[in-house]
Amino acid sequence: MAVTTQHLIRYKKEGRLIAALTAWDYLTAQAIDQAGVDLIMVGDSLAMVALGYDTTLPLTLDEIIHHAKAVRRGIQKALMVVDLPFMTYQESPEQAMRSAGRVMKETGAQAVKLEGGYPAMAETVARLVQAGIPVMGHIGLTPQSVHQFGGFRQQGKSAVAAERILEEAIALEQAGAFSLVLEHIPADLALRISQKLTIPTIGIGAGAHCDGQVLVTADLLGLSSWSPPFAKTYTNLRETIFQAVQTYCTDVKEQRFPEAE
Repeated sequence: MAVTTQHLIRYKKEGRLIAALTAWDYLTAQAIDQAGVDLIMVGDSLAMVALGYDTTLPLTLDEIIHHAKAVRRGIQKALMVVDLPFMTYQESPEQAMRSAGRVMKETGAQAVKLEGGYPAMAETVARLVQAGIPVMGHIGLTPQSVHQFGGFRQQGKSAVAAERILEEAIALEQAGAFSLVLEHIPADLALRISQKLTIPTIGIGAGAHCDGQVLVTADLLGLSSWSPPFAKTYTNLRETIFQAVQTYCTDVKEQRFPEAE
């Protein structure tokens, strides 16, 4: 049975934790979907792990739609959520509507994700939800604001900053968001938010008390040359690929592949 936004809300009520990962192509999506993840995000992190940019900022709407269409073809069960790239929704609710509409129509995604809190972003979320577009929010460390933050730094460490993030979470829920990503905030703040909201929280570097967790799949698989300190690497495919390709090159040069008939 395919996962829907309403399933995620029900999982929170039942105390069932949500497992989420990112995908940027057909094969990655197919593998993690078959392994049983509940939620697959076509995150703008693909700008860095698939396209080689230093930040998520250069990613275009056309680029993420291209990747999301491939991801969609690999998914049978998981809920698919697509990020709206930088400056494709911040200008106005109308701009967000156009961008989200393209994503939903062209990729087959079940929801979009956008970064930021209240008041302007809550208004945008409300407009999208009223138009029938499910929205996942994203607060705390929002990578599209990396230059404003002065780097990928933990957010919400002071009492004032923590209160602001909590208020943003409440505003986004009231605007109709079905879930929130909490990125790189203190664990006690993530716990407060998760207990306050009726919609599920998905943590990334936000401690163990969220309603689910998400990782960038390239970090989980050890494909990235660098990963954030809160990520967990479950295997080292970068080294496995290196060794396999090195062995292949040697076999070709020394005429061990292909084998003589």
